[in-house]
Amino acid sequence: MERVLQLAAKRAVQGFRGPAVPSKFDNVVIAMSGGVDSSVAAAMFAGYPNVRGVYMQNWSESQSVSDAEPCYERDWRDAQRVGEHLGIPVEKVNFESDYWIDVFEPMLQEYDAGRTPNPDIGCNRFVKFGKMRQRLDEQYGAGNYWLVTGHYSRVLQPANRDEYHLLRSFYRPKDQSYYLSQIDPKVLNQLVLPMGHLTKPEVRELAQEYNVPTADKRDSQGICFVNNSQHKRFNKFLEHYLQKQEGDIITVDDGGRKVWGKHQGMWSYTLGQKIGGISLPQADPRYTGAWYVSEKRLDTNELVIVRGRENPKLYHNTVLVSQFLPLHHNRENLLQEILRSDNLTLRYRSLMEPTKIDRIEISQNMQITLQTPQRAMAPGQYACLLSGDRVLGSGPILKTL
Repeated sequence: MERVLQLAAKRAVQGFRGPAVPSKFDNVVIAMSGGVDSSVAAAMFAGYPNVRGVYMQNWSESQSVSDAEPCYERDWRDAQRVGEHLGIPVEKVNFESDYWIDVFEPMLQEYDAGRTPNPDIGCNRFVKFGKMRQRLDEQYGAGNYWLVTGHYSRVLQPANRDEYHLLRSFYRPKDQSYYLSQIDPKVLNQLVLPMGHLTKPEVRELAQEYNVPTADKRDSQGICFVNNSQHKRFNKFLEHYLQKQEGDIITVDDGGRKVWGKHQGMWSYTLGQKIGGISLPQADPRYTGAWYVSEKRLDTNELVIVRGRENPKLYHNTVLVSQFLPLHHNRENLLQEILRSDNLTLRYRSLMEPTKIDRIEISQNMQITLQTPQRAMAPGQYACLLSGDRVLGSGPILKTL
């Protein structure tokens, strides 16, 4: 942990103190996923007398089997191996029912309504930093333990205030602060995120130094039950739970409405997605090239497509955000801070470069106007607000304007 503190001092954020760390005899709980990041985090605290690991099993449906061995069985075995290597007891806890009710079913409802949800954000809010925290509060007493995770983000305290803020990771290619933008801010004062001060190559080096069994394990991507970066495979998975509802794929231009094919359900597509499997007259210069989803007409169950990845119809500069959840213990204070600030940025995808905000209007919802139009902002995605590196909170996009 000493190396992390040294690097954190070199990589300090102006106006913030260095990260808080547990004392030698504090209760320390490591959230162990079976991956290299949480394994290295566990190794940093292996000498603490009151340290233990917890592996959360959130999914075990049969559809999750993509290899000879389901990911939850493989990851649990790896977490056990790391615990044995470091001399840390590791307990498996099962939150499958909570995950199903609070994350998975709402995700299905969002897809079925034609929106684009993010289950990783929900999992962090309701399970990893929700149900898990409740369990630890019951076991140790509220505020009587530290929770350590392998997330690439930072928790820092302002130099002039007695509160903790969530910040982006020093190593931008792995930054996970977007996925943590909905967690309860009350957990921040007992949360330790060592990876947020390191680069991924540095973490790999430490894994070799600690000789953890997961040192060469590949990074996981997407949610456990299916890699959602593989769109066709994810759609195949969703077919087990969502009904097909055939509709028209259309263009709308000067020539009027034209039908070019059929889709099997709005949930199969997201705005800005390249569309295949339809036949357009490539000999006609009006129809050559790639086509992309620009609109979902839910009332008529139609997908509108446009030509070209950079088509202007794929760009918008204003979003309406509902149920914005401030990452602060005082909602009204933060909302006033947001309205007064002239240095706010927004992200609607995890690793995108934040885009500057021109103005914000707050009533029942939050209307955010950007300085530059952005491509394929989809209802259901989370709009995450930032001030510099600090994450202010997030809320789902209701619609673009």
